[in-house]
Amino acid sequence: MQIDESLSWARASLATALITALRAHGHKAYLVGGCVRDRLLGITPKDFDIATAARPDEVLHCFPQARLVGAQFGVVLVSEGEGIQVEVATFRSEGAYSDGRRPDAVRYESEPALDARRRDFTINGLLQDPLSGEVLDYVGGKADLEAKVIRAIGNPDQRFEEDHLRMLRAIRFASRLGFSIESETFSAIQRAASRITRISPERIREELIRILTEGAARRGFELLDSSGLLECIAPEIKAYQGVEQPPEYHPEGDVWTHVMLMLERMCDPEPTLALGVLFHDVGKPSTFRVADRIRFDGHAEVGAAITKDWLYRLRFSNDDVEQVTSLVANHMRFKDVRQMRLGTLKRFLSLPHFEQHLELHRLDCLSSHGQLDSYNFVQAKLSELGQEDLRPAPLISGHDLIQAGYTPGQAFGEALKAVETGQLEGEVQTREQALTVAIGILDKNQSHDTGSIK
Repeated sequence: MQIDESLSWARASLATALITALRAHGHKAYLVGGCVRDRLLGITPKDFDIATAARPDEVLHCFPQARLVGAQFGVVLVSEGEGIQVEVATFRSEGAYSDGRRPDAVRYESEPALDARRRDFTINGLLQDPLSGEVLDYVGGKADLEAKVIRAIGNPDQRFEEDHLRMLRAIRFASRLGFSIESETFSAIQRAASRITRISPERIREELIRILTEGAARRGFELLDSSGLLECIAPEIKAYQGVEQPPEYHPEGDVWTHVMLMLERMCDPEPTLALGVLFHDVGKPSTFRVADRIRFDGHAEVGAAITKDWLYRLRFSNDDVEQVTSLVANHMRFKDVRQMRLGTLKRFLSLPHFEQHLELHRLDCLSSHGQLDSYNFVQAKLSELGQEDLRPAPLISGHDLIQAGYTPGQAFGEALKAVETGQLEGEVQTREQALTVAIGILDKNQSHDTGSIK
């Protein structure tokens, strides 16, 4: 996961200035949470948060340009330029969480210790004075940072009952940081795993995307599996386990092993590519059969349908659904690229975000048989062909066909596609040639329609 260091520096400078101003008004104020954790680990923080004894109205009085973004929780957002913003939250303690997501009531506090003890994990419960560097540790977070341990603050069962999403956050922090999860904390996750489905699909989606893209996706999904969360969130992925593959193509083992190897090889992937890697073989469990060898007939098409259903369940955008299902549906086409007609090949290479298709294929090969012949062939073709070759400007449109005296209908699409194919094949190069091809298709269709009426 790439972090803009200049933006991080600007946010850190703003946070330090805000803390200085709050203290000048007589309020305790510290950096808190993930930014403190990352600074102590030598990681560039993405965001900076402040915890203070000042009440929200007092924060707004200190910073008139700020705005209240979490009235119930006393959170104020202070912005200074594009993308430079810091959240300032009043110290608080919390009541019961009846919905497994957020507290029913909060109480503002004057001391930082109470604020630290209501947080999720010890490594996220640290506060720091940015001026002196002093760290306030009321929960044992410094020791757990040194030991590389994710540990719930207080009773882990209670922490996960309060907010079920914390189970996924524990997995994400452990995988991203390379930490272990403390045994009682992990056992509590296993006991509560089935409750994750009570969380909104959108919140689950965002945590899964982070697990997939923050740099340790394989370990993240292995922890999801061993914790029991994977079966609840994505049973379609759990089904990979034990699905054998033909050893001549997949010497690495079953589908689960293959996909885990691909996740491990990803490098700073776009979310849609990461999802494509995760789901590209999701059709294999249901299409498995043994004939002359193990086969998975039509698994790409079956997998695309399964993938689309899952993505819609987690409320992904239509654009994301379209791209990920395209990755799944098309991933087997690479084996045929050297036999494709030129027009078919160009259409394939013109798929939206084709670089993701190509990278998925590369990861697929390296995590199985290791042969990159088709990958290298496609790379050479992409270097050889320019954008005009792959996406030639249309020579005619439907308006031209209307001008030629034809009535719009389904045949228009067939005629225009035939012209495009001719362009891609290099057989149609002028407007006159395009009209000849299109009119030939339209006349043929009109003749067939007349024949059917007779």
